[in-house]
Amino acid sequence: MHLTNDKPFISRYRLKTRGHLNAVSSRREFDGALIRVGDGFGCIHPWPELGDPPLLKCLADLAGERRWPLVRRALRCAEYDAAARSYDESLFEEMTVPASHASLPQADHTQIARAVDAGFTIVKLKCGRHLAQEAALLEAMAAEFPSLRWRLDFNETLSAEAAARFLINLTPATRQAIDFVEDPCQFAESTWSELHRNTGVDLAVDQEAAPLSAAAQVLIIKPAIDEPFLLAEAALRHRQRVVLTSYMDHPLGQTFAAWEAARLDLQFPGLPGVCGLQTHHLFEPDAFTEALGPWGPAFQAPAGTGLGFDDLLEALPWTRSF
Repeated sequence: MHLTNDKPFISRYRLKTRGHLNAVSSRREFDGALIRVGDGFGCIHPWPELGDPPLLKCLADLAGERRWPLVRRALRCAEYDAAARSYDESLFEEMTVPASHASLPQADHTQIARAVDAGFTIVKLKCGRHLAQEAALLEAMAAEFPSLRWRLDFNETLSAEAAARFLINLTPATRQAIDFVEDPCQFAESTWSELHRNTGVDLAVDQEAAPLSAAAQVLIIKPAIDEPFLLAEAALRHRQRVVLTSYMDHPLGQTFAAWEAARLDLQFPGLPGVCGLQTHHLFEPDAFTEALGPWGPAFQAPAGTGLGFDDLLEALPWTRSF
């Protein structure tokens, strides 16, 4: 498929979160834009804290050179979506979306117990704000829920030394319950190799995800900005596990990530492990989040053609004024 030169329509949105989403952002409101190119839809949801250009620059790029990965992937999403809608078909027909972990940016006992009741077997915690409290919570919850596995995401907020201290000071039983630690510090081959060797904990690379990140044991792929098949082929060469996640974006973007995970699993059966595709619960509910159904490890594809949400998307205000 080629990136279309048609001038898109846009519809801006604002998501309001239930709490802080990670250690690098204190925002509670997130602005983005859905795009419409012909009959296809995509999502631009920038995270300037993680290196994305702000929304206005993304929209300027959309109207111009289209250099930014976030913009190009939104256009790619719209192309796939339009193709399915032209045949009056859902992109999810005969597709199986991998199961997801529970994403808990501000975890406590109540939220973790709710995740267990919902059927999740892996919980992902956003860490890095208050290390002592986070370590204490992890120790207590790992003891109370011994069957759970844990994924910890630090968004590169620690030094390598601080990451090593945090992990080594955990009890052996808790450390063994950790599935992986994501972006504990800035990526460097030698640093990460030593951290893995000293702690025995698998490390997952996200912010520096690239075909050359061989020192990581897990590769995080975000279809909102990444080409999944390119990174998956690199992961296979390096014998890495693969986890696809949403961009904590609009439900349309979340749905695109889920479809890419299903598509990758179809091409490379079993390569995507338990993913991170269930993030609509992090935001205040609206008609789009409600279309994705209850929070649980199984992804519920929204009804409709393409990526779904047909009536909701048609009802939005669309403009060519960027």
